[in-house]
Amino acid sequence: MSASQLRVIADRSACCGYGVCAELCPEIYKVDDMGVVAVLMDIVPQGLEVKAREGASACPANALRVVEEPA
Repeated sequence: MSASQLRVIADRSACCGYGVCAELCPEIYKVDDMGVVAVLMDIVPQGLEVKAREGASACPANALRVVEEPA
């Protein structure tokens, strides 16, 4: 069992609504009706770590971060 987990942090005020995150990882990210990123789950489930990081790192506005924290 892992001693840490990954958490997604979204800066919705920085989001420009490109939607690249949602294209890369729709299990975690979506663009809401206002055109702003919405995080469907802030704790990244096992098996989605790579996709969550790819979605966050692809954000042109740097509005997303994936951080490791104690479980």
